Amino acid sequence: MSIFSDNIRFLRGKKEKTQQELADTLKLTRSRYVSYEDGRSEPPIEILIKISKFFNLSIDLLVSVDIRKYPLEDILKLPDNRIVLPVVVDQLGNNSIEIVPQKASMGYLSGYSDPEYIESLQRISLPFLTNGKYRAFPAQGDSMPPFKDGSYIIGKYLENIDDLKPNKSYVFVTLNDGISYKRLISRNKKSITVAADNSFYQPYDIPLGEVVEIWQYASGIFPEDFDSTNFENYNFKEVFSELRNTITELENKVFNTKNQTI
Repeated sequence: MSIFSDNIRFLRGKKEKTQQELADTLKLTRSRYVSYEDGRSEPPIEILIKISKFFNLSIDLLVSVDIRKYPLEDILKLPDNRIVLPVVVDQLGNNSIEIVPQKASMGYLSGYSDPEYIESLQRISLPFLTNGKYRAFPAQGDSMPPFKDGSYIIGKYLENIDDLKPNKSYVFVTLNDGISYKRLISRNKKSITVAADNSFYQPYDIPLGEVVEIWQYASGIFPEDFDSTNFENYNFKEVFSELRNTITELENKVFNTKNQTI
């Protein structure tokens, strides 16, 4: 057995995947994958890259560090495991911001660490966003007003998970949910709790092991004028309606009481 084989066996167990399920994900036969897990053979570089992306761990860590000795949250904070994002500037020296298009958002999870995929994205520059690395992600649904379909959230890459702050908004890229824009509620050793600004949706937990990237909200792009009717689907209007009904009921009770005393 080798460190690599021990690591992938351990990580597979953490994800509660069978050998067949993981082999299918990696597009391998079960026998070939088992040979890596048993230490009878070593995978070629293209398979190592696939395994590294799947577990969100650098190849260096997979082949040289016994990760069983470290808590999961500490593994995510190891400098060698950090995904280094190049800061690209235009001819004027402005920071280039890649735009992940709506149609390509589903493919981002498999291409986020692929330089060719990132290179293919369109770019813009905003002079007021300079220090750090920024990327624009498409908004989806009605969970985070005023963002709606067609608008974009520009996030600043968060290098250290310790920099997460409660009540701040982030774009979370996760293995199961892909791209999601939510507000951080709290964090513990194994997961983070996030919530939508639209109270119709319940808060939920994201296991730290599923987190691929985190981008802190920096700015927004709204292709269309914001329309107050956007609140039609949110609970705000319902709340005001309930308040109005309550006030009306109180007024009626006061009126009836006065009539009875006359």
